[in-house]
Amino acid sequence: MTTLEQATATFLRHVAIERGLSQHTLAAYRRDLGTFRDWLQSEPDGRPVVADVAQLTKAQVAGFVTHLATRPEGPLAPRSIARMLSSVRSFTAFTAAEGVLPIDPAATVSPPKAPMRLPKAISVDQMAALLAAADGDDPVQLRDRALLELLYATGARISEAVGLAVDDITAFDDDTTDDGSPDEPDVTVVRVTGKGNKQRIVPLGSYALAAIDAYLVRARPLFAAKGTGTSALFLGARGAPLSRQSAWLVIQATAERAHLGPHVSPHTFRHSFATHLLEGGADVRVVQELLGHASVATTQIYTLVTADMLRDVYQTSHPRARREQPRRVHPTG
Repeated sequence: MTTLEQATATFLRHVAIERGLSQHTLAAYRRDLGTFRDWLQSEPDGRPVVADVAQLTKAQVAGFVTHLATRPEGPLAPRSIARMLSSVRSFTAFTAAEGVLPIDPAATVSPPKAPMRLPKAISVDQMAALLAAADGDDPVQLRDRALLELLYATGARISEAVGLAVDDITAFDDDTTDDGSPDEPDVTVVRVTGKGNKQRIVPLGSYALAAIDAYLVRARPLFAAKGTGTSALFLGARGAPLSRQSAWLVIQATAERAHLGPHVSPHTFRHSFATHLLEGGADVRVVQELLGHASVATTQIYTLVTADMLRDVYQTSHPRARREQPRRVHPTG
């Protein structure tokens, strides 16, 4: 017999070692599978307790999904249920492949449909105002401006940005051109490490490059002198790598100074990066590569945002976009 605890521990070792997942992803797997295991080992509604992982059935997995959507302490949102079911599916697929389960009981269980929510991006002018609100010459302001410029220039996730090392920013130049003409200026790129340790190369624009150069020359050495030595690009005031929480607070404080309100988040930069590129005519597959999406279907949601914008502009600008209501003539007398 293989207990649920034993099977879960084996699966977590597998994803940690073989797949190289981040600590955040591992923690999510551990939390989701713990919730699933606790539900299987309780019997508030007369269900038999599942002790052996080989006893798992499709009905039990489907029952868990129903439980999450109707639990007395508050139903989970469809997206949260889908994420937890994805964790269970990964677990059962691995356990079945190892021969511990005769079949995969979760393979055909579907999550509830989540309503489509379009990514929230801010306009180009709003982004310019936000970045301008980060201006300043003291070391912390130089760092904050460099961080925000990099987020907008690359579309990096906040975890990817704070995980960058100084050496991840480099100039790319092949020193030659195909036709022998004078070489073009160097292109500075950043090597971003995303989900599953996959790396992608993203160019840095001139504004981001200038902000990062100013930070590296005039601010980072002051922070680094207070620490014990780290290759992290972004440092806190005491010389340690900047945390995700601290970076989030930088964004919130800057958004408030720009009078953009509390809705601006780290992902606002990523959404705005993708939306503005597509509005400017970039191909969706190029944006997919820059964002590090495994599937172009994930990126295509941004095309809906730009389509909505085009529709709104058309309907408000074109003189014959909408049919006017005919005037009613009221009889007199």
